[in-house]
Amino acid sequence: MEYVLKTNGLRKVYGNNKVLDGLSMHVPKGAIYGFVGRNGAGKTTLIRLICGLQEPTEGEYFLYGIGGREKEIEKSRRRMGGVVETPSIYLDMSAQENLKEQYRILGLPSFEEIPDLLKLVGLEDTGKKKAKNFSLGMRQRLGIAIALAGNPDFLVLDEPANGLDPQGIVEMRELILRLNREYDITVLISSHILDELSRIATHFGFIDKGRMVKEISAAELEAACRKCIRVTVSDMKALCRTLDGKGLDYTVISGNQADIFGKISVTELALALDKEKCEVNSMQEWEESLENYYMSILGQG
Repeated sequence: MEYVLKTNGLRKVYGNNKVLDGLSMHVPKGAIYGFVGRNGAGKTTLIRLICGLQEPTEGEYFLYGIGGREKEIEKSRRRMGGVVETPSIYLDMSAQENLKEQYRILGLPSFEEIPDLLKLVGLEDTGKKKAKNFSLGMRQRLGIAIALAGNPDFLVLDEPANGLDPQGIVEMRELILRLNREYDITVLISSHILDELSRIATHFGFIDKGRMVKEISAAELEAACRKCIRVTVSDMKALCRTLDGKGLDYTVISGNQADIFGKISVTELALALDKEKCEVNSMQEWEESLENYYMSILGQG
């Protein structure tokens, strides 16, 4: 498998504080990689290292196979675009003026692509409106447009949905999916909004206290997150007797609720419970969430 980013035993220490402690990760080409961890786990530090904003204390990282300490790393970084922590924009400039300034910084010869770039991120109608008058979602999308200047094929986003309203989150999700699917851009997303990540990510890396706890593909995660039937009944003892008699795997959630795993016949179960004079109040399909999975691999589920 081809990897856009690999790290090997990466450490970053500030005094006695180990922010990254032997981190090893693998971001496949073409992936949307969800980098999951609570605040302070080391996500932003990793991003700052690969963007060249800081140097690692120990270990190494590779961008497109080029080591972070090699002279050629700058060529690899030209294939990256990133929004680290907050978008770097000029608030007294319009969206178009911000992009022109970025084009000048990069030494790009023409502004011809700017209208298409603004359309891509949904800012084509902002005209001369200054960025200080943009909503938070518009500023985030402008930050991504600036990161896309120069046509990178690896985009790094640090908490892109942080602080956005529901509509802004949907717009951000759709933009990321489009960049990945239509423009073949590999995306690394650092986030603690796990429900949103579960909708778009193809791969996940779970970090805690500067260490990689687990890397897993979305397909593997789906298989690991067990599906079940959540049932609410009037008599839990009767339900347990019935499930034990059928040899079914289940977990009692509360005094009247349980999760039943594996394939079951709803009709047969209802008839068996009726014989026990146990009423079924509700029954629905249920699936373990990404958040529950994350907490379980940390030993806190």
